[in-house]
Amino acid sequence: MRVEPVRQAGNADAEPFTVSSLRRRNRATVLKHIILARQTTRATIARDSGLSAASVISIVSDLIADNLVEEAGSMASRGGRPIGLLRPRGDSAITIGADIGERGVAVEMFDLAMNRIDREFRGGSEREPPDRIAADLTDALTALRDRHSDRWTSLLGIGLGLPGIVETDHNGRQILFAQSLGWGPVRVTDLCTITEGVHAENGAKMQARAELWYGAARGCDFAVVALLGRGVGLGVISEGRLARGSRSSAGEWGHMVIERNGRPCACGSRGCVEAYIGSDAILADWKRRGGEFDGTGWRAMGALLDAADSGDAAASEVLDETIDCLGAAIGGLVNMHNPQRIVIGGWVGLRLMESVAARIHTSIESHCLTRPGQQFELAIAELGGDSVAIGSALLPIENLIAPHR
Repeated sequence: MRVEPVRQAGNADAEPFTVSSLRRRNRATVLKHIILARQTTRATIARDSGLSAASVISIVSDLIADNLVEEAGSMASRGGRPIGLLRPRGDSAITIGADIGERGVAVEMFDLAMNRIDREFRGGSEREPPDRIAADLTDALTALRDRHSDRWTSLLGIGLGLPGIVETDHNGRQILFAQSLGWGPVRVTDLCTITEGVHAENGAKMQARAELWYGAARGCDFAVVALLGRGVGLGVISEGRLARGSRSSAGEWGHMVIERNGRPCACGSRGCVEAYIGSDAILADWKRRGGEFDGTGWRAMGALLDAADSGDAAASEVLDETIDCLGAAIGGLVNMHNPQRIVIGGWVGLRLMESVAARIHTSIESHCLTRPGQQFELAIAELGGDSVAIGSALLPIENLIAPHR
């Protein structure tokens, strides 16, 4: 199946309204509903989509004929015929999502129902240059292809969640701008040697996409989804859609300045959010105050939280300041976006939410206006460390669903 290049959002690619275009849009609506629901009924699709029952029946029949959807048994009705259940046909296609960071890649393979089939990890503890990341990605993809050669011809595409701004030029070429990593512009095709059906987007946005489809932001029209790790990022959901901005850099919250002339940030500026609540910044602060720990990852952050919990003064001060900075940074988002829900993920975010979620909630409230501060829920990312890969794997599926096809 050939996958068309990702198009820049906007009206330039809008298809003129015709009966055929309406049919494609309705088909896209139905297929997306089934993939999102994972199991549903024709009546539920009609109710939720606003389409007529006859239209839904016709479109579902076409999707079944195209091997994208299948019958999944039935359930009892109230006195009538059993109600037929529908689900995505998982074996009809595969999609791949990659979470690409400065220290390696996590590549995961899913079927059309978004059941994980397999995964591969490559990389290490040290920062890697783009060519090394490309080699890791190629190696991981090759391993998956070799193990699943019988299904590789059904590959919809490969989605990449990348550590920076991903722009698409007028020729459909995607370019990564990873300023905080010290990289120059990198063509996505230089990172992935498989050029057919490759889609790329910022990793924090991919976490937000995954949480919107299947996780803690599901059902929300307005939400902010924060990714806290070594870097800090954000996905903004507005009117049920992921905000991209004019050229896709919307959500670069990690490089919003919260203290003028503050701590130096890897992006070259000073006082950025990331310079205070990124893992390297948090742990460096603890080390300056005498903290002792191994590594710079999950265990090190856990050691800080354990030390603070046991009454260590230096660790407690670092944690207090981290919570206050996080509350101030998200409080500003509350004032700007008035979200129904704030979702915090990324490995640092998961660590903090598991230990001090109530304190984070209080800190956010103290740093925003009273009224919007009464209107949000705080939630931990439900998809955990897999969220970026899941969101990236949804890119080829969205392209399959897209009504312009």
